[in-house]
Amino acid sequence: MSPYAVGFLTVNAVAILVLPRRWALLPLLVGSCYMTVSQHVEIGSLTFTVLRLLIFVAFLRIAVRGERFLANLNVVDKLVIGWGVWGVFVSLLHPMPSDFTLVTRLGLVYDIWGMYFLIRIFCATESDVRGIIQVTALLLVPVAVEMLMEKMTGTNSFSGLGGVPHEVLIRDGVLRAQGPFRHPILAGTVGAVCLPLMIGIWRKSVRFAIIGASACITMVLTSASSGPLASMIFGIGALLLWRYRKITSKLRWAAVVLYLGLEIVMNRPAYYILTYANLTGSSAGWHRARLIESAFSHINEWWLAGTNYTRHWMPSGVSWSPNHTDITNYYLDWGIKGGLMWMLLYISILAAAFVLVGRTIRICQEKSDAENFFVWSLGASLFAHVLTCISVSYFDQSFLFIILTVAAISSLYSASEVFAQKKRMAPGQDRDQAPSA
Repeated sequence: MSPYAVGFLTVNAVAILVLPRRWALLPLLVGSCYMTVSQHVEIGSLTFTVLRLLIFVAFLRIAVRGERFLANLNVVDKLVIGWGVWGVFVSLLHPMPSDFTLVTRLGLVYDIWGMYFLIRIFCATESDVRGIIQVTALLLVPVAVEMLMEKMTGTNSFSGLGGVPHEVLIRDGVLRAQGPFRHPILAGTVGAVCLPLMIGIWRKSVRFAIIGASACITMVLTSASSGPLASMIFGIGALLLWRYRKITSKLRWAAVVLYLGLEIVMNRPAYYILTYANLTGSSAGWHRARLIESAFSHINEWWLAGTNYTRHWMPSGVSWSPNHTDITNYYLDWGIKGGLMWMLLYISILAAAFVLVGRTIRICQEKSDAENFFVWSLGASLFAHVLTCISVSYFDQSFLFIILTVAAISSLYSASEVFAQKKRMAPGQDRDQAPSA
């Protein structure tokens, strides 16, 4: 770890310990936005990135201060726990299980559990969630400015930290900025999936919304990637459905019917429609569609506990591994790591989060449109993530942003249950306090 990274870690660790509770997540977001994953400490076979160390400090703060943990677990909380338990267990069934496989799996679960439950603990109310979105809006501005400078200068300022190239990637003559993230697609994706959140706080925090939305759009455009552009479009489209929220069930069924119709009229499986999603002129849509087909034609190799070899699935491999092809699908990535059950558990978490969005809005119908639209915007962000997962794997610190969305939805639902409980108790309390006749 470089001296700069040590100083960065020290400052943010101290900040976690001393900041008020509602701002305790700020250093973790700073660590995700301004530090590459290559900065780490190795202790034996264990690897601790800056973000992992900050997660540890955050839980240390909770233990030392005796701060509130989760009183009740909702369905998403339980699924996240089940997902982690299964992931660790299935590592013992993985082809050629080893201490390295178990340690790697423990690291993945530690990352997801750590960020998810820290967000759940520190963002207990709508005000907390809205505040963390406002902070995110400000934190993305320097990242967007740096990515814009990459487009202008051709060099990445974060390269000094390692893990990202000094020279900006070029494809088809177009510079693709990536900031602190490990690929331009991931950098653009962060901007795309955060855009609905910025629009969601518009009615109550106009300045933050404008600043954040500008940063998000800049990140998407400077990444010069089709995937983030598509994610941004779908995220905005999901926001526009707010006006038609009463017929979303019918729209979901219409989407299913449309997909089945494509299966009938297309010569190939309907997911080959990905080959037409070429918004920049250099999309790899065919690879993504072919990967899905190959994965399920070889499902016997990975359905139980994953696989260590996918190189034969595709005509091209990857430079960083002789055993694998480029797994540009986050769902399949979990399947390859931990089998079909691990992939389905991950999908279940996302599906349950969508359900909680609808329940939260129904429970809080009497609240203002601005408050309920904010909940809807989290669902729109999650929708953008769901589509993004078809075309890219979150293999760096960008995973935090999907965890942020899911955990924020979970927190708002739990807060809405408390609101509903108080509302139900109020009439009874009035009767108990009324004078007898």
